[in-house]
Amino acid sequence: PGSTIASLLLMLSFAVLGASTALLAGASAPAGANGVVRPRAAVLLAEAAATTDEQKASGISWDSHQYVDQAPESLIRDDDLQGANQDMRRRFEENCRRAQNAICKAVSELDGAEFREDVWTRPGGGGGISRVLCNGNVFEKAGCSLSVVYGSMPQDALQSATSRGADRAKGYAPGERVPFFACGLSSVMHPRNPMAPTMHFNYRYFETDGGVWWFGGGSDITPAYLFEEDIAHFHQTYKDVCDTHDPEYYARFKKWADEYFTIKHRGETRGLGGIFFDDQNDRDPEAIFAFSKECLDSVVPAYLPLVAKHKDDAFTQQQKEWQLMRRGRYVEFNLVYDRGTVFGLKTGGRIESILMSLPETARWEYSHEPAAGSPEAEIMDAFKTPREWAK
Repeated sequence: PGSTIASLLLMLSFAVLGASTALLAGASAPAGANGVVRPRAAVLLAEAAATTDEQKASGISWDSHQYVDQAPESLIRDDDLQGANQDMRRRFEENCRRAQNAICKAVSELDGAEFREDVWTRPGGGGGISRVLCNGNVFEKAGCSLSVVYGSMPQDALQSATSRGADRAKGYAPGERVPFFACGLSSVMHPRNPMAPTMHFNYRYFETDGGVWWFGGGSDITPAYLFEEDIAHFHQTYKDVCDTHDPEYYARFKKWADEYFTIKHRGETRGLGGIFFDDQNDRDPEAIFAFSKECLDSVVPAYLPLVAKHKDDAFTQQQKEWQLMRRGRYVEFNLVYDRGTVFGLKTGGRIESILMSLPETARWEYSHEPAAGSPEAEIMDAFKTPREWAK
């Protein structure tokens, strides 16, 4: 899980490259409003300064966290704000921490390696618990991170973090910054074996101090090779959850995932979808919380049996290289389109947590096309034309 905006990291990467070329050629940026032509390097420095100023205004920045040896009982601060749903804030964090423990325990049992844990807090409240397993026996990298954020955002940035164009600045004058609370649990798992799929999930709860609230989330699967029964199992698991709460959920959220996880500049999806939802506040918050809770509880049964099934499959070097190329697509989506990455960078989140989703290794080959009739071509067809997987 409004328009998406290009991630700061990829923007800077391309901008620095472009600036270097332009400076060597003696080029300058277009004239500004005052008619002054500035070198591209000056434009880049101004943009970086604006980003730093925005983080200061938000009350949090990339280096404002403080590491602690042990997680406090809760990262939720005691607020007495009128309209704040303190009970939901606390219960959502409690559920995320419970799910983080259960998921990491199951992954460790399958892999045989342990997660590294980093805990941090922020002076203004909030913090996080990041757990990352690197160089495991089954997983090259698996991360599961809890974040609790207190900050403020410009109204246009808040709109870009939502998808329906809803008024999230209710109660605030035009141009006034909007204080917010956010809590979420996110995870990405990259197996070593190219026959085992990558999986991602994120479930979150937002509130503004103006009393506006909403839930978002989803789980999705990204294989390098197509095993139709595996994808059907993943989708069916989440369809069964959806049907328990609303018979219209799965069709809506599956379509939403197919659209959201599209790599627009490639004309293909990142993976083979799952469910995705955002801006959910159309019913009692208890009902949406219960749905979010059951989705988190379904991560292990939906995904880990597929990894266990394929973790010891034989594979060739060519198949490993194809997996790395698909991971390259994963990186492209996360740095350009992913709303969580954008939100984290905009609000001065902890960089290691924001970029936890990226694989340790990836590959780009110039103008690569799979051979016709190959397994790689078969799954590319599924990436370009989303299918129905559940009954």
